Amino acid sequence: MTTPVTIRIQSADFDIAAEIAALTRGNTDIGAVVSFSGICRGGEGDQAIAAMTLEHYPGMAEAEIGRHVSEAIARWPLTRVTVIHRYGRVVPGDNIVLVLTASVHREAAFQAAEFLMDYLKTNAPFWKSEERADSKVWVDAQAHDDNAAARWKK
Repeated sequence: MTTPVTIRIQSADFDIAAEIAALTRGNTDIGAVVSFSGICRGGEGDQAIAAMTLEHYPGMAEAEIGRHVSEAIARWPLTRVTVIHRYGRVVPGDNIVLVLTASVHREAAFQAAEFLMDYLKTNAPFWKSEERADSKVWVDAQAHDDNAAARWKK
């Protein structure tokens, strides 16, 4: 049986509750759904973020995310997966990313969601710039994100 997967890259916001409802509707093989939602943060003082712009390479982003979703499905007994990632300009408080993993049991759903988020944070083909009061800077990779992703290497 093939695991149903939804991957969307979109500029529009998403409704987390509606996405969970769509994932679970009519499916009695789900015992756990784990959700992770990434939200644009604001911060304080001279480090406050006024907005973030996310860019991607259409087609490539979906394919790369699909490749890692397939790896998650091979590692854990998942029954369904949804990954939604926004692009364009977002402001503090806006949704950026949603990962939903469903499984018969919670452990697989938790581990797969964490695996997918570590991948999205470090290797997904998205480029981010942050707007501050007096500057606009491209966001560099963070060592702590790379370290989190390294633990999943086989």
